[in-house]
Amino acid sequence: MLKEVLVICFSAIFPLLLSAYEAPEDKEDIFASRPCPAFLVFDTAAFIADMTIELPCHCKPEETHSVVWYYQKQIGSMNTKVLTDFEGTTVVESSKVGRGSDLHSRFSIRLFSLLIFRVQKADSGHYICGTASGEFFYGYDVDIQEVRQVLFPWNVKQRSQVQEAEPVRMKTEMFQVFTSYWSWSKCDRCDIQGEQTRVGLCYVKSIYLHVRYQHESGAAASCGSSAVPQQFGLSGSGYGAELEVRNCHTNCPPKPTTSPERRALLKFLEYDDRGVTIHFHNHPADSDLVLTCPGAKPQYAVAWDKGSAPLYRSQYLEGLNKTSRVFIDTGHHLHFRPVRLEDKGSYFCWLQGEPAAEIRLGVYLRLGRLRQISDPESVYALQVILACYIGITAMFLLTVLVRFIWQISKGDIFADINRT
Repeated sequence: MLKEVLVICFSAIFPLLLSAYEAPEDKEDIFASRPCPAFLVFDTAAFIADMTIELPCHCKPEETHSVVWYYQKQIGSMNTKVLTDFEGTTVVESSKVGRGSDLHSRFSIRLFSLLIFRVQKADSGHYICGTASGEFFYGYDVDIQEVRQVLFPWNVKQRSQVQEAEPVRMKTEMFQVFTSYWSWSKCDRCDIQGEQTRVGLCYVKSIYLHVRYQHESGAAASCGSSAVPQQFGLSGSGYGAELEVRNCHTNCPPKPTTSPERRALLKFLEYDDRGVTIHFHNHPADSDLVLTCPGAKPQYAVAWDKGSAPLYRSQYLEGLNKTSRVFIDTGHHLHFRPVRLEDKGSYFCWLQGEPAAEIRLGVYLRLGRLRQISDPESVYALQVILACYIGITAMFLLTVLVRFIWQISKGDIFADINRT
């Protein structure tokens, strides 16, 4: 009955012209091979804030070639958002996505999958894959948790906290609240000291969870999931996630031998000596900037270096220093608040322990602003201009002198000829 009501509401509110990515007709539709459930249920999924998440539309009828994603905070509410990129022409640049921006400016649909950049706690809710006419195929109940505690086991002050930390947070007759940990990530660097991270999410275990929500462990759901009854009183309990960071060291795999011709080709294609792609980005000074490692996924280990200097989370993680201008958030993004002229240079990011990309950052002053004489760029420019001016002046004077001497010499010769 609820499905029919949703169909009527969505079909009445949204026009039929809304659509998203269309599958090519000459390609095999792999999404139609999985049958859709007869009754719309929701897969529960939990993530930490600032991550970029992907929600695949696992099933749809074979005759459907385009999908639209719907967002509802609570099932049955009339405040529904339509997420469509209009035939897939909208491209979201993740480096320009702001933390406080609206959901409509932080998503993209690629091959029926919904990508949401830098998810926030307010993005928690129901995401439904369907059509503009009101058919629904697959649904998710997404819970975004903010990191409340960061633990560094090598820190003497926190070592006792890690050892005494209990996975069970609360236990009653009706439910049990515990921390479910992800596996430790790979070492984010090789041949040098790296770091590993592990995320711990808040979960609830109970036999009274709503049956419409599918859970990974059967009788457990994340603390912010709609599967948890409101009678448990966890909606305003301030639950959150944990993040653990520890040191690691691993060796890089042997590099294959590269011929001079291949190296020349890689250099032409803008690959550096380590075989990673080179990206160029110019940004105005005194404005905020967020750098994203190309190809990064939530489960990947990501690391950042400025030149040859590693930017470790133990020093640059967000929240460790309230006055820090450069920091790394829990979604592996590198922030500059704001970016300054001294921040220009090459930044390297690692994925799964291997170099992935080089971002050459250029910082410029906005038009209409006066440069400071103490600016190294201004001093260097003035030195170059002065040297060029002196060189041109010297060349001009030398030319005049040579011409004068030549004219004098020529005049003396004519005088000798006339006397003869």
